[in-house]
Amino acid sequence: MKIKTILTAVILSILLYSCKENNTKDTAVELITVEEMDSLLEMEKVQLVDVRTPKEYAEGHIEGAINIDFSDENFETLISEVDKSKPVAVYCGRGGRSGKCSAYMKKAGFTKIYDLDGGITEWKYKGKVLVK
Repeated sequence: MKIKTILTAVILSILLYSCKENNTKDTAVELITVEEMDSLLEMEKVQLVDVRTPKEYAEGHIEGAINIDFSDENFETLISEVDKSKPVAVYCGRGGRSGKCSAYMKKAGFTKIYDLDGGITEWKYKGKVLVK
């Protein structure tokens, strides 16, 4: 009887642990290239968030992006207004702020997060258009 109880406890522990691992993988942040970002935008399957300051955003941003300043004291409230059930792509100047934002969004329960590798700097370097 004792062995049966211990065996049941071990099996349940393994099952619970494996379920936890799958949930973590589902909300992974994917670092993407400029080309991959361009494809996502063409398919219109992603919400686009620019986490730079309003001044940086006004100097030029990717078309369709909304500006939610990562350094704003109301950042958490503002980012919570983005639909968590739909894919989100974030970018900043070079990747630092968007990386931190992506980590926060993962903890906040966003289902799919893309982070533009190299940020707007890489976007411009690849000759992509910015709007003002």
